[in-house]
Amino acid sequence: MRYLLLIYAPEATEVPPEEAMAESIGEYDRFTQHVRDRGALEAGEALHPTTAATTVRVVDGKTLATDGPYAETKEALGGFYLVKAADLDEAIAYAAMIPAARDGAIEVRPIFEFGDAAADGSAEPVAD
Repeated sequence: MRYLLLIYAPEATEVPPEEAMAESIGEYDRFTQHVRDRGALEAGEALHPTTAATTVRVVDGKTLATDGPYAETKEALGGFYLVKAADLDEAIAYAAMIPAARDGAIEVRPIFEFGDAAADGSAEPVAD
């Protein structure tokens, strides 16, 4: 089964010291290598801060784009990992290894897998 590990953490209000940044990057590199070595890593990316976000809505057929994130929160979505795991327990174990779990939160979401689309365009979920 595939799981999306969403990384929520407080956004930095100032640039961290170079040494702290290097340490943090090293921790993420070690975690990334850990899941890669196990063949569990499908994807992973860091996101720009919420100040770079644009929220899009369609109201009465018109597209509205607003600068900034969808919601004001203490913690922001900072990145994600898409991993393969045998079950939720393994996905939770991976999530607990992500450095941001210590000062933020990691949301673990199973991926809804669609089977081959039926002739009428509908699709059914597929269990791994």
